[in-house]
Amino acid sequence: MKTGLYPGTFDPVTFGHIDIIRRANALVDHLVVGIAVNHDKSPLFNLEERVEMVERAAAMLAADTELVISAHPFDNLLVDCAEQTGASIIIRGLRAVSDFEYEFQMVGMNRVLNSSIETVFLMADARCQAVSSRLVKEVSRLGGDVSSFVPDFVRHALDEKHNN
Repeated sequence: MKTGLYPGTFDPVTFGHIDIIRRANALVDHLVVGIAVNHDKSPLFNLEERVEMVERAAAMLAADTELVISAHPFDNLLVDCAEQTGASIIIRGLRAVSDFEYEFQMVGMNRVLNSSIETVFLMADARCQAVSSRLVKEVSRLGGDVSSFVPDFVRHALDEKHNN
């Protein structure tokens, strides 16, 4: 069984994330969605809420794919998380050239730390290239409609956060 790791903050999970998870089905048998604690960011949703959102998104995909998906919070090095979860592939989504520059540096560092773990990039679907969690949160905070960017359960969670 080939295991892949798709890491991110997922604050919140978007249709872009879900698209990458769905397409990872062609590469691995088991996908671990690594939800980063990331002390450098101030997430809108706490870790437990983000794990729950990823689990709900994974449940949505369960009927469409044979992919086994699990959520795994982590606060250590990405390569250490990959080792802990048995992942031999790190899957990263790219929306634009600007994403690639950062990801290219990360791959280089990760290869030095553990050369046995490969990184694979999946380009975002054209419909999702403008979607980022940061922009979704901003649109939602300002009262805009985010239903084109996130599942209903995420939209409701965003509404709750912004109305409190």
